[in-house]
Amino acid sequence: MILAAMAIVATTMVSCDGGAPKANLKSDVDSVSYAIGMAQTQGLKDYLVMQLGVDTAYMGEFIKGLNDGANAGDNKKKAAYYAGIQIGQQISNQMVKGINYQLFGEDSTQTISLKNFMAGFVTGTTGKKGLMTMEEAQANAQRLMQMIKARQMEKTYGPNKEAGEKFMAENAKKEGVVSLPSGVQYKVIKEGNGKIPADTSTVVMHYEGRLINDSVFDSSYKRNQPYTVRCNQNIKGFTEALTHMPAGSVWEVYIPQELAYGERQAGAMVMPFSALIFKIELLEVK
Repeated sequence: MILAAMAIVATTMVSCDGGAPKANLKSDVDSVSYAIGMAQTQGLKDYLVMQLGVDTAYMGEFIKGLNDGANAGDNKKKAAYYAGIQIGQQISNQMVKGINYQLFGEDSTQTISLKNFMAGFVTGTTGKKGLMTMEEAQANAQRLMQMIKARQMEKTYGPNKEAGEKFMAENAKKEGVVSLPSGVQYKVIKEGNGKIPADTSTVVMHYEGRLINDSVFDSSYKRNQPYTVRCNQNIKGFTEALTHMPAGSVWEVYIPQELAYGERQAGAMVMPFSALIFKIELLEVK
């Protein structure tokens, strides 16, 4: 309501060159209009620069567009056009950049197709028949984004995957190492004789997590605090090891990347496609 009132006042005060309107404070309404207008702009310039990417060298163009929009009043044709410009700029400055980052990370040489993005966007906006239904579009977007992102991550972090596969293959040949059908491996350090947890069981344990270069990335021992968790709230390989492990046992567990974090990064040290090693001391099954 405040902005609508300001637009009406501004209608008679726009200069011919589209620059700043000239104030004329003849009444209390004039003065409050000016004061509210100025008060509303606190932080606006920073917003224009940081969020909308406006170059301050072209503030005159911004003011011209601002005046055009304010003076459009309730003209529905102009309102639709300006809404299109606003959303179009959001697509350019925010949506496409955000999607590119999700798909390609820091690789600025790759981008989605703006032409095809806009074709789909316009079709969805107008409700016309497209190359797929809305349900198909949503499903395909999720599936293909995951596939492209995984492919990009594998391209970037492929050496991690290769190193992990080599480590797991060589480790499987070592004395005392047992391989489960899933690919998880373990070596018994101490054999317990307590209850073996189900995947829904709550367990109390100590653990230490290492990369295949023996760098420790997490440890309940260092925190001097046992970890209590439901088995299936861990990464898949960790859960599988626990559900084969009697309480009172201490195992060293070797988890391939696809049963660890896969293409995801976990914290500062666990990069995508990292095979992991855990020392697990199962203290109690509740």
